Amino acid sequence: MFAPPEPISSEVFAEIPAEFRKVRRSSWSDARRGGKPIHSFLEGPSFDREGNLYVTDIPFGRVFRISPQKRVELVAEYDGEPNGLKIRADGRIFISDYRNGIMELDPKSGKVMPIIERRYSERFSGVNDLFFAENGDLYFTDQGRTGYQDPTGRVFRVTPSGRLECLLDSGINPNGVVTNLDETVLYVAMTNANAVWHLALMNDGGVTAVGNMLQFSGGGIGPDGLALTADGGLTVAQPGMGAVWIFSRRGEPLYRVNSCGSDLVTNIAFGGDDMRSLYMTDSGLGQVLVARVPVAGRVMHSHRSPDAVTVAAPTQGVA
Repeated sequence: MFAPPEPISSEVFAEIPAEFRKVRRSSWSDARRGGKPIHSFLEGPSFDREGNLYVTDIPFGRVFRISPQKRVELVAEYDGEPNGLKIRADGRIFISDYRNGIMELDPKSGKVMPIIERRYSERFSGVNDLFFAENGDLYFTDQGRTGYQDPTGRVFRVTPSGRLECLLDSGINPNGVVTNLDETVLYVAMTNANAVWHLALMNDGGVTAVGNMLQFSGGGIGPDGLALTADGGLTVAQPGMGAVWIFSRRGEPLYRVNSCGSDLVTNIAFGGDDMRSLYMTDSGLGQVLVARVPVAGRVMHSHRSPDAVTVAAPTQGVA
């Protein structure tokens, strides 16, 4: 149906230093990696305005910061399972923690504090990734261990006033999340459906017309992290294929960025002065890969001036 996407090669940008690679087990790796000991599992790449790249390490509750000079330093280590990480327009750093909910990281002290731990009195199944809209709305996915056997994955929104809303409760392992350019559609990677769904966002705050934007095949592991290009195309990490796919805004496959490391390319972030450098977490090898791509990524709100948007801090939701 489409021409084959143009292949693009990648290279290693940085890797977790040897002193942080103590091979061991964790409760997360027991469940997710078949009980095998591991050294790390990187996720959540996100740039601050100074060009530092933050990444999370899920099984060992760590957050690393990689400078533009490729210096890797440990920012935080705490009792949690940090997955997604995003930096808000005002510079505050938020983490979707599989075990604990939505957290905030103080990059100076390394302290990680809970922001949203529960909905009413109910714990989340296991939050995965998050995204900030221009108006300050926070979207996040509650993945747990959902799939076709249990299609109850959820997508939430937190408004700037702190109202917590469930937009979808029938997801097939919801993972990466991002809006389209005008923020009228929410894209959600449904890993165990091997698809990316679109959710139409209505003016009254509701969601309708949920359907497939992209349907993948093969790989064994479906789409994970998502990012948007400057012209509205979708960029999708697919760990099962060891690749990142770049699609047009209409869903046409344009480029395939191949991992130079392991297949486990889990999440992505655009960076560089021209936003044409695509950074990818290689969770299998504890590395961050980079590739130069023909299309620019959408400028994230964290890259803009602190005055670009005024938002209130998310609080425990009541809806």
